[in-house]
Amino acid sequence: MFTGVKVFSATKAKEREELSENITRWLKSNSDLEIVDKVVTQSSDNEFHCFSMTIFYKQKGQ
Repeated sequence: MFTGVKVFSATKAKEREELSENITRWLKSNSDLEIVDKVVTQSSDNEFHCFSMTIFYKQKGQ
């Protein structure tokens, strides 16, 4: 059971390089949340490679 979803997505190389830092920063600033699941998705076409991480969470103690 989850109460919220947070999606991180990056297409450009610079965005992909910064993605893990953005996720870590979000996790630290939302330490009251419990991660219950996550889904990693990658897709590509001739020009772009898109990486997404979807995090499912709930308030701790729920």
